[in-house]
Amino acid sequence: MSEALRYDQALAAGDLSFFRKGSLTERVSQVITPASARGFLAGVSLVEGHRRRIFHLNQANTYEFEAGSVYLRNFQDDYKADLSGTFDFVLIELPPRFIERTALELDCPPSLELRHAAAQKDPVLAHLAQALLPVLARPHSASRLFIDQLGHAIGTHLVEHYGGVNPGRIRRTGRLPPRILVRAQDYLAARLDGTVSIAEVADACQLSRSHFSRAFRQSTGKTPHEWLLERRLERAVGLLRTTDLPIAGIAASCGFADQSHLTRCFSKKLGLTPGDCRRTRGD
Repeated sequence: MSEALRYDQALAAGDLSFFRKGSLTERVSQVITPASARGFLAGVSLVEGHRRRIFHLNQANTYEFEAGSVYLRNFQDDYKADLSGTFDFVLIELPPRFIERTALELDCPPSLELRHAAAQKDPVLAHLAQALLPVLARPHSASRLFIDQLGHAIGTHLVEHYGGVNPGRIRRTGRLPPRILVRAQDYLAARLDGTVSIAEVADACQLSRSHFSRAFRQSTGKTPHEWLLERRLERAVGLLRTTDLPIAGIAASCGFADQSHLTRCFSKKLGLTPGDCRRTRGD
């Protein structure tokens, strides 16, 4: 029950749904989920000490979860498990259409099935789950572009590593042609508020999401979200040093959720606060 949880966070973004579920105390409980056509569920444990006994047909296997260990299951299978100990999981629900589209963009069969996993170490998925934590804690300040990129990275990783695909058959891309790169950067810069999605920019460049994301990073050394964040910070620095606009107003005009969001990004990327930046404008 949600009232017994330490964390009960959720965010729907495009095709994907993200959750963080964590218990307050050690407890024993049971999960029973009937089969459905909802796709796949990936879970990443953020702590150790969780035990799960999973029943399948006439068998039952017990798994010990460490921090960073994951599970992956298909919703089309009935699921029954006994849970014990504390838990803290990031969960990602991936519908069939998302897996099919990601597989097609990676030049894989759209009917590709992901294999199950339980208490398996997966440093890549664990890293992506950690990147989701600030988004789940402050969904109002989350950039759509950033969430979209995370979802794309998660889908690509799952298809590549759990889809039984030979890595050599996945099509890799080089750099974007200069004309296409300029088009993508202009499209991103026109949407400083971050409401643009990977799919929209890729469509504007007449490329698949997978091709665009890989080639943009090859071309710039940055993801589209990282590149756009730099432009937003550049604009904020310019306004701080050349105008007397309130910092909260600058934050809004540069696509940040609020002044505290701008301050966090300033501190992380530039090592100073917006107030510090304004005070040094005469130097």
